[in-house]
Amino acid sequence: MATFKIVFVAVCLIGVSKAGVLLPAARFAAAPVAALAPAVPAVAAVNTNYDPLPQYTYAYNVQDALTGDNKSQQETRDGDVVKGSYSLVEPDGTVRTVIYTADPINGFNAIVQRGPLVHKALVPVAPVAKTDVSSTINYRAITAITSC
Repeated sequence: MATFKIVFVAVCLIGVSKAGVLLPAARFAAAPVAALAPAVPAVAAVNTNYDPLPQYTYAYNVQDALTGDNKSQQETRDGDVVKGSYSLVEPDGTVRTVIYTADPINGFNAIVQRGPLVHKALVPVAPVAKTDVSSTINYRAITAITSC
């Protein structure tokens, strides 16, 4: 055991004597980027399509007897004021009409009206389930006669 300690101390002393001074690691960095002034001064983009008094009007109407889709809408804009209305048949069969206006001073305002019953609401009915009852299968037991 004493020889092991002597060998261990000798190896440690050799390691310490061979160790050199550690220098800091070299640092690499990219060269600084020189900022160049733009050759032409920047010009603010101007929207040439700007309409100071936008105006439009549109309307549509759908009356589909096949699907029962009945709705309509119309809207008009004059400057910053938008006026319009839309109507549709709700699932319970009544007509809902919304009349609205929107402007920068009052914001969006809507009046909702419920009209008369256009059609009776259809209640979905589940189809009648048909159950096919087959007769039970009777198996005839076959007894095997074994002779020993």
